[in-house]
Amino acid sequence: QVQLVESGGGLAQAGGSLRLSCAAPGRTLRTYAMGWFRQAPGKDRDVVAAIRWSGGMTYYADSVKGRFTISRDNAKNTVYLQMNSLKPEDTALYYCAVDEVRTTMAAWVAGVRRGLGSWGQGTQVTVSS
Repeated sequence: QVQLVESGGGLAQAGGSLRLSCAAPGRTLRTYAMGWFRQAPGKDRDVVAAIRWSGGMTYYADSVKGRFTISRDNAKNTVYLQMNSLKPEDTALYYCAVDEVRTTMAAWVAGVRRGLGSWGQGTQVTVSS
């Protein structure tokens, strides 16, 4: 189990920006990938973006491509989600997740969605129109 500490989120207007952070203190993440998922009321938890720690390969949901950017800071063991051009439909509870890498990023996302890996406590993002 990997402890994850999330921060960021809050309230933004449509078209605005927010940045989420997720730290994994004291862990070696070389063989891991980390990502962000979100869950709106009454909906399933869906992937937003993910990044492979070694090499930096990324994965984005179609709905956020061109607006959100996932990145990592090796020295701080932290992954960031920069969210620009926010829309009301981005409103959700955002969760950070970490798990060992899979053969593809799509396989990693599928594994985490099945319950593998570790999750953060969630941080609320609310976008007003």
